[in-house]
Amino acid sequence: MARLWLIVLLFGRTAVAAGQPSLDDALNHLYNFDFAGAHAILDQLIAAHPSDPLPHAFRASACLFDELDRLGVLEGEFFTNDDWAYDKKRASSSDPAIRARLLQALNDTQSEGSAALRANPKDKSALFALCIGQGVTADYMALIDKHQFSSLSPSKRSNSYAQQLLQLDPKFYDAYVTAGFSEYVLGSLPFFVRWFVHFDNISGNKEIGKQHLELAAHQGHYLKAFASILLAIAAVREKRPADARTILQELAHDYPRNPLFRKELGRLEVKMSAPAN
Repeated sequence: MARLWLIVLLFGRTAVAAGQPSLDDALNHLYNFDFAGAHAILDQLIAAHPSDPLPHAFRASACLFDELDRLGVLEGEFFTNDDWAYDKKRASSSDPAIRARLLQALNDTQSEGSAALRANPKDKSALFALCIGQGVTADYMALIDKHQFSSLSPSKRSNSYAQQLLQLDPKFYDAYVTAGFSEYVLGSLPFFVRWFVHFDNISGNKEIGKQHLELAAHQGHYLKAFASILLAIAAVREKRPADARTILQELAHDYPRNPLFRKELGRLEVKMSAPAN
């Protein structure tokens, strides 16, 4: 009888543990553009572990992508060029409630992440959270507030955290997303701009940037899909439609509830089937 109760107890604990939401579950909802579902899980994780900076960072990410989706920023032109970013007539009207929630999540990320680093300067989870938080800050400034030049400051800080992570652990593959994106973006800037812009351990080599992103897309964890999204955008902009189609097909398969992947895949296939001039 004692053994029977032990088995029941063990299976009971396993069932409870299996039913607990995780960051992976939250990210699955996020990449499927189910923002409400992502927030519901993140709220549970934050309530259970309020001093863990990582759920706060992903809450900020969920707020950012919710707003970008609401404004239609991620569709069409976003994949092909940056003209939309400099059109002041198309300045975005942000949702005050989403903005407030995002800013609070960023504040919580910074507060809890800094506290964790004071306790342990080599806390990789804290460094990763701060890397994400600064990246979200930069994206919000550039994509919604249209302050592209000002967004370079948080971009530099995000890259600095990523470089610290990679020094501690070269196999922290998610950090290669920020490192690779920084390489690619800096390499895309005009030479006279690059002369005045410095990122730690970044030379502005677009090929190295893509190699870093490919590493994250194959071996990353939380940001694996995000690395693939960035590679798809790079492929479209570099006139490599076949590569972009392959990546978007994989993303559409892995996240079937995300309409953006299907829309962009459809647009790409229409362009590829059109007769050349």
